[in-house]
Amino acid sequence: MAGQRPPRRARSGTDRRRRSLGQNLLVDGPHLDRFLDGLGDLDDRLVVDLGAGRGALTIPLAERGARVWAVEVDPAMRDELARRLAHRDVDDRVRVIRTDLRRLRLPREPYRVVANPPFGLTTTVLSLLLDRPERGPERADLVLEAGVVAKHSTTPPVALRTAAWAPWWRFESGPLLPRTAFRPAPRVDARTLRITRRTPAVLPERLAPDFLDTLRPAWGDG
Repeated sequence: MAGQRPPRRARSGTDRRRRSLGQNLLVDGPHLDRFLDGLGDLDDRLVVDLGAGRGALTIPLAERGARVWAVEVDPAMRDELARRLAHRDVDDRVRVIRTDLRRLRLPREPYRVVANPPFGLTTTVLSLLLDRPERGPERADLVLEAGVVAKHSTTPPVALRTAAWAPWWRFESGPLLPRTAFRPAPRVDARTLRITRRTPAVLPERLAPDFLDTLRPAWGDG
């Protein structure tokens, strides 16, 4: 019938699992390459990939010389990642960690984070990495919703949590990643957020766990 919309393509089982887990994975080659090119030297560095999926970041990170912790909770995606690694010569550089990233025990040695985590877990991921600076990364490069990146990278901080992290961390907005660069496509565009450790820090690390509560009364409704 004229004017009738074509039927919507059925989602694959993988897409349905990703959507149920809040996963929107960066799959567009040029955007992915530009993101990776901005990471600098990774040779023999420990890099944690939170929400590794089928390895869109894990594998090229290992190919660039990093030692990678690939953290993934979905068993189907872990199996697919394992199959992909079996056909590469980097499998000895990748440790697949079968856990929910919210229960991850962070490395004891210096490490970086490069990740496209589930957008619905953004606050959880940032809290995991930043609340305790003594166990946080040297640097984190995260793919997040564009609005979230704008909120956290504004100077001076406009969000209570960003202000509470600011004595120990710097936040920098990166390039726009259109929603079409992801599968399944999210409702909004994304950006990269680069977080680097302040050296020296503005305040001692021992103040970090309670600093958010210290700021809250002065922040109004927060």
